[in-house]
Amino acid sequence: MTVTFNHTIIAAKDRNVSARFFRELLELPEAPSWGPFTNIQLHDGVLLQFAEPPVDIQMQHYAFLIDEELFDRAYQRLCERGIEHWADPQMQRPGETNTEHGGRGVYFKDPAGHAIELITRPYL
Repeated sequence: MTVTFNHTIIAAKDRNVSARFFRELLELPEAPSWGPFTNIQLHDGVLLQFAEPPVDIQMQHYAFLIDEELFDRAYQRLCERGIEHWADPQMQRPGETNTEHGGRGVYFKDPAGHAIELITRPYL
């Protein structure tokens, strides 16, 4: 059997708000949820499970590889919603996108404060 990534739990201040944020931004359908998790499923089957831990949330980094058309729509949604974003992970180029690695990319924070990256080309 080959190794594939199946699921991860993402800490959220409000699991429903975070899941809705990603569903709307990335145009994903609702997924069945259970127990302490509000789930979304990516098109490749990977499950993102949002949960509210009883501890302070430490920022994590999540990067999503998306196509050019979805990037355009997602970036437009970020701008329309007034979500602060940067072309670089050091947050030195606000309000911009980048053209690194032969594609485009943008960095921003989700409702829980995680560093999110959207890219149109993989690094390798």
